[in-house]
Amino acid sequence: MAELVAEGVERVPGAAARLRTVPKVSAVTQPVQPAIAGHGAPYCELRDLEDCAGLALGSPGYFGNMAAPLKHFVDGLVPLWLKGTLAGKPACVFTSTGSIHGGQETALVAMMLPLLHHGMLIVGMPYTQAELSATRSGGTPYGPSHFAGAADDQPVSETERALCIAQGRRLADIALKLRG
Repeated sequence: MAELVAEGVERVPGAAARLRTVPKVSAVTQPVQPAIAGHGAPYCELRDLEDCAGLALGSPGYFGNMAAPLKHFVDGLVPLWLKGTLAGKPACVFTSTGSIHGGQETALVAMMLPLLHHGMLIVGMPYTQAELSATRSGGTPYGPSHFAGAADDQPVSETERALCIAQGRRLADIALKLRG
């Protein structure tokens, strides 16, 4: 989903996407991940958020909430909050769950809350996006979502794909307008 949202961002002239991830967390007090991601997107750093014009925040949904690694990372953004670094920047959220009623909307709202505390401008998905009314799997006005199945064996549907790309385009369009 993150790659699809990034694809949408990249489709907007003058916009560029930068994919990042966060390290896993553990109840053990020793590091469980190397300081640099072994594969996939690099770990997000405060500098990435300082430099961004907009933010797309995504997470698997667990019991109607964002995943613990993302929550841990977001809780560490106090230095940015103190400086107002993210205030006025647009942000959107997206999620994937193992069941169709796995708390997609509450996970999306849970991710929005800290962004609102930072003063970010939440970019939702309007019903003018036709796929939102046509979806039979994931997709909400709060942001794109995906029903992955209990075994994580359900591919992203064409409708979910279109919603992710549309969300990325919308975020990029608004970010560029706000930047002037």
